[in-house]
Amino acid sequence: MVRTSKLGRRRGARTAVALSAPIALLLAAAPVNAAPAPGGQWTVPLSSVDDNDLNVRYAGDALALADPHWKRRPDQPVSEGYLVVGERALGKPANRITAELAADVPAGAAVDVDVRGHLGGEDWTEWTPAAAEPAVLSASVTTVQVRIGLFAQDPAAAPSVSSVRLTADEGPQARAEAAAARTYKVYATREGLVGGTTANGHVIKSRDHFVALPSGRSLAPKNTGNYSVRVCRTDNSRCEYAPVWDVGPWNTKDDYWNPSSQRQMWKDLPQGKPEAQAAYQDGYNGGKDEFGRKPANPAGIDLADGTFWDGLKLTDNSWVNVSYLWTGSGPSGTVKTAGDPMNVRASGSTTAAIKGLAAHNAKVLIECYVEGETVTGTYGTSNIWNRIGTGHYISDTYVYTGSDAPIAPKCA
Repeated sequence: MVRTSKLGRRRGARTAVALSAPIALLLAAAPVNAAPAPGGQWTVPLSSVDDNDLNVRYAGDALALADPHWKRRPDQPVSEGYLVVGERALGKPANRITAELAADVPAGAAVDVDVRGHLGGEDWTEWTPAAAEPAVLSASVTTVQVRIGLFAQDPAAAPSVSSVRLTADEGPQARAEAAAARTYKVYATREGLVGGTTANGHVIKSRDHFVALPSGRSLAPKNTGNYSVRVCRTDNSRCEYAPVWDVGPWNTKDDYWNPSSQRQMWKDLPQGKPEAQAAYQDGYNGGKDEFGRKPANPAGIDLADGTFWDGLKLTDNSWVNVSYLWTGSGPSGTVKTAGDPMNVRASGSTTAAIKGLAAHNAKVLIECYVEGETVTGTYGTSNIWNRIGTGHYISDTYVYTGSDAPIAPKCA
């Protein structure tokens, strides 16, 4: 086995993210609050608005939209803004977070408070709403993050928030079981919108590599891949591993990959079926999305141009197989290149057939490893290749795992 030290793999400050709101928000590295929340209660610092937040301002006594007229997409029926608060250390493990807020919410406006829990490394629970009822996280955690979303249909009737108080405690915990990532066949559309801004604040570039899902629960912070997918042609001839950096298409609270009982909306739909698909094909909800629009297609995922054209080599909107990788368990790592996506190979060699792409910042599940061609990459030189899917291999020198040694077993 050939291997040299992977400088830079030592873990630094974690990247923060905020709660799940009906579209999404901007994120970037945020420090962990030094003092644990006393008694499991704390007040959100609404004045902590900075360049990592999206279209919000603190006006001395309340959080409000900076520009109530601004819309992320031309066809979007509401204006939006987000405050993502730094990570909060808890005094003891908790899996249930309750939010109490003081806010002015006119008719047609909304305020969302979402939280997520840090599972270790770069892993987090999904963003979970905490205002209408307590947010029950998928595991007990000692660090959480909060996201506050503001939404207005009428710029003259925008909401404002003067106080948010959170309480963390321990409730019944379901037993965690090892599982493969959930995979569903859904309709994909090309996002385009080059020069526009995604829900997490990323400015879309030509032939970009990311995806959008119709729920803020899976929105990765800017320049991270906490939530990533594997999206493949239906014959699995081409795939791309890409981060979730935007919210859409059509809906913003449709986490259709979750069990029906856990879905934020549309709980009477079967797991794996997007609401837009049900509305388009079956006339569900009067044939309309959450905003009262009639979907022009059954899309359950948007693909950035590079993912669409280069990763999958699609020429038109199409049905695809999508694996929601954060729903799986096991060893994982984050793809780190100079910025461009890397080739996914059919075996541990740079001459093996190309099976698709893995985007910079995409988080991948590592099934096992093989010894193959020696490669020099972001983290040194090694002959270790990670299998990240059936017949999918990438050099370990481009994967941040927090360890110089393989973190998965050797492939049989």
